[in-house]
Amino acid sequence: MFSKPKFTEYVMARLVTLGVFLFILFSVLIVVVMQEREDILLSIVLLGIAFAIFIFSIFRGAKRMQNELEVINRYLKNLDEIEKIDYETRFFTREFEEINENLIRVLKSAKKREDIKQRYNAKLKLKNRQRADMLSAIAHEFRNPIASIMGYSQTLQEDPNIPKVLQEKFLGKVYNNGQKIEDLLSRLILWNKFESGEATLHKSSFSILSLANEVKMVLQEAYKDREVEIIGEDRMMKADRTLIELVLKNLIENALKYSKDIVTVKIEDDRISVIDKGTGISEKDLGKVTKKFYRSGTHNWDNSMGLGLSIVKTILTLHGSRLDIESKLEEGSTFSFGL
Repeated sequence: MFSKPKFTEYVMARLVTLGVFLFILFSVLIVVVMQEREDILLSIVLLGIAFAIFIFSIFRGAKRMQNELEVINRYLKNLDEIEKIDYETRFFTREFEEINENLIRVLKSAKKREDIKQRYNAKLKLKNRQRADMLSAIAHEFRNPIASIMGYSQTLQEDPNIPKVLQEKFLGKVYNNGQKIEDLLSRLILWNKFESGEATLHKSSFSILSLANEVKMVLQEAYKDREVEIIGEDRMMKADRTLIELVLKNLIENALKYSKDIVTVKIEDDRISVIDKGTGISEKDLGKVTKKFYRSGTHNWDNSMGLGLSIVKTILTLHGSRLDIESKLEEGSTFSFGL
């Protein structure tokens, strides 16, 4: 099958054809005009040398241009594999130089779009993985309370002669598990607002001691056999009271879940800390517990779909603060943030 010639081949074929024709033409004219044989031979030889030098010079220039165009073509052909474009133009004419520069700009622009596309695909894969983790976490977290509700409800339905005290106990269990599902849904909705950037702060001035006592009372209804102590003097805080309440509730509840001794809430001049003497967090898990959907293999840290501490971290960031964690295995943990 016929293939098109390369740039140098095309130029040389035309140039050699034209050169041979002109050489023969001028040789005939020299023979006709000149009389001396030696002068004729010398003139023809010099003419041949001049044509050869001219053709060779054109060949070098054409070859150089072809090499430059091949480099550009190589860029275009292997754009996905090129890590960096670093190429200087070296053409003889302004037109070819401009073509080369424009192609380089096109390549850089295409490479930039490719990088953006790859970053977008990486983010999309991460989002899909997080979505899969979230669905798995939702299924895991909702399974137990739903199974409990169904179990207690079925028992009440099948045995109408259950004693009144036991009926009330079972109904209380149904209510508590329903409340767990409500809490899980609330966290999921709040996390979705943070992810979409829809969450807004409604700041007000309030007593941090009063808020801590309110959270303590709510949690001690669920953890009746546990003690939460609050030490330190009261401070006024200007922040979103509802969100800071959620921060304290998450931190204190985590402390209650993963420790057996008393949980201490310490209020200082510029910091509030939640201290427990529980299982602690390993050093390798310490930097991961605030990540979305993270669940430790040894301790089920950050319960409720792995969003609790992630939400705490986000809320504090919105307030210009941060969550600091100090922990040692089997010694306990301290979760604190600046006021």
